[in-house]
Amino acid sequence: MRVAVVGGNGKTGRAVRDALARREIASTAIGRADWGDLAGALAGYGAAYLIAPNMHPDEPAYVTEALAAMTAAGGARVVYHSVASPFVPLLPHHVGKARSEDLVRRSGLAWTILQPGAYLQNFDLTADLEVPYALDAVFGFADLSDVAEAAAVVLTEAGHVGATYELASRVATPAQLAAGAGRAARRVGAGAVHPWLREMFEYYDRYGLPVGTRTLDMLLGRP
Repeated sequence: MRVAVVGGNGKTGRAVRDALARREIASTAIGRADWGDLAGALAGYGAAYLIAPNMHPDEPAYVTEALAAMTAAGGARVVYHSVASPFVPLLPHHVGKARSEDLVRRSGLAWTILQPGAYLQNFDLTADLEVPYALDAVFGFADLSDVAEAAAVVLTEAGHVGATYELASRVATPAQLAAGAGRAARRVGAGAVHPWLREMFEYYDRYGLPVGTRTLDMLLGRP
């Protein structure tokens, strides 16, 4: 089997391709340059891992186009990269992923959906940690390499069609992440950011983004 990683030139796509390579599964990154004939670019692939650009302004439209191309290319298997807690009306970019999940489920393709928590790799712990929300907010953080390994599992092993998996590697607060790295943590202002980011920071400040770890442990065969 060959796997097409749609949106595969970013950090998530590269990690998924590396995880597939460790299983000796061939994969190709399909980028925006291929969208002139996306169905042609996807021809001959047994499965696709679908990643939308971060904070895409209309992710459902992006996913609709990708699913149509996968269907036209004769593909039968898709794994969609979503987000933990997709249906959060206070977070527009999460709602875009919730709508996209619905499109995936109704696509006629054999599907699996992965919902990772915030990446640990989003934090630079080589210096003191600064975040624009509460330091004691609880998160289910996902390690990018763990998410990539989970993607490789569901793409290559039986039993995952029709499943939706929420993924986290550890549960912690930003303060705990910093303390574990021997760093201080402090809250800072958000500054001039995209309105969706400001809404996300306000949501994190009030609710965090908790995600359990047992599902990822199961997928990776951890006790």
